[in-house]
Parts: sequence; structure tokens; C-alpha cells
Amino acid sequence: MPALGTTMPVTGAPCWVSLVTPDPHAARSFYTRVMGWGFCDSSLGRDFSVAMAHGEPVAGMGYCHGRGLPARWTPYFAVADADETADRVRERGATLAVGPTRLGEGRAALAADRDGAAFGFWEGPALAWTVGQGSAPARLDLMTRHAFEAAIFYAEIFDWTKAKGGCTVDYAQDHVVVQVAGHTVATLRGGGVESAPDPKTRPRWVVDFHVADVRATAAAATAAGGQSSPAPPPLGCSNDAFVICDPTGALFTVSGPSGA
Repeated sequence: MPALGTTMPVTGAPCWVSLVTPDPHAARSFYTRVMGWGFCDSSLGRDFSVAMAHGEPVAGMGYCHGRGLPARWTPYFAVADADETADRVRERGATLAVGPTRLGEGRAALAADRDGAAFGFWEGPALAWTVGQGSAPARLDLMTRHAFEAAIFYAEIFDWTKAKGGCTVDYAQDHVVVQVAGHTVATLRGGGVESAPDPKTRPRWVVDFHVADVRATAAAATAAGGQSSPAPPPLGCSNDAFVICDPTGALFTVSGPSGA
């Protein structure tokens, strides 16, 4: 993580989101035009940068190594031991794609759950950054085949409900809410279709950012070479949300400041 003031994150909680892209220069230009972000160097090397808004860190951006790897937004979860977490991922029939590998003051890994949704985990100090607060993403939502089965998988991977002072899990009628000290940090929702031809409806972690004017942001994305469309359920987690696809194919959503 970049040297912007770090802390030890809550174990099991989301601690960062990052975009991997085959063209970081073009991506920085796109997100500057569409989201108004600036960028600064990180301590992880020249392939990584940090998006900033109003002097606060928003997200990371890194070069996508390897031919044919898709551009994507990925959430990272804090863990106490990356090797132990990697073993849990394998033991539960999921895929460990990269790592754990040393990055700066920590260790990171990339994985995919049993339905194919990509996620990462991070061992070490992280930025003081919390989903739904400040410039961090407004929300993280897992769109998956079956929310309750996914909740069991992630709870076992990240020790949800077990770590003192860590995450708690609330099973609602059709979704699962993950909280830290009463604050929602992730929501797991059903409705993902593994074989769907449309990538917007496949199982994946959805990163949503609040913007002042959703429709203006969607229009700016189209003008900058991306695509935008109204967010369908369950992506439409607020009454006014758009799915945006950046020019390299990475999907994210934007919602109004009152979206919940």
C-alpha cells in the first residue's frame, strides 16, 4: 500500500479495491475524466498507482501482467496470515490465481470463489480506508449464484464472526450483510448466472462509487470511450445507479450520494 498513513485493518474486512488493467495510462485518463480522480505513485512499484479524491485515497490501479487476462475491479480483504488463507481457499474448492506474494510492507494474493467471482486478500498494514466512508467506494456487493452458500464460503475463508472485534454477519431474507462495529462493509446477493453471456450478470464482486450526478457521470464515461447503462437487479442497489464499462472492459457501478 502507498505511504499515505497506514493502519492495521480489521481482519476479514475489505481493506482496499484495485483495478488491474492492460493500459494504466489510458485508464488513468479515463477515470480522471469520468470520476475526477488524480493519481499518485505508490510504494508497490512503478506498475502501481493510487487514485485520489479530495486528498484521500480511493482505490489502486495496477498493470495487468499476462496476455489475455481481463481488466477488472477487485476487492481485497484483510487477513492475519496470507498462507493460511490461501490454504483455506484451496481446501474449499476455489481457485488461487496469484500469490501470496510480497508487495511493499505486506503480502497479497488473488483468488476466485467457487462461482468464479474474483477477490484478493492482503496481509499487512493498509491505508485508513473504509467502505462507505470518505472517498472509499460507497459499497461492495457480491453478485453470486446463492448468497447464503457464498456467505458460508467467505466466512470460513476470512473467519467472519470468529475474530474478536471483527466482522459480523446478518442473514436477511434474500441477502447477507457483513458489518464491522455496526457499519456495513459488504453485501452478498443472489442472482448471478455463471453461464450468462452478459458479463454484467455473471457472479462477481461489484464495486460501487458515489457520484454527485449519476447521469452526467454515465454520459462522461461514454464520451471518454467507455459504455454505460442503467444497472439491472441485483446490480441496481439504489434507485438511480449505472453500470459503467471502461475502455478496457472493467465494470463498476456508480450511484447517487443517497443511494443505499
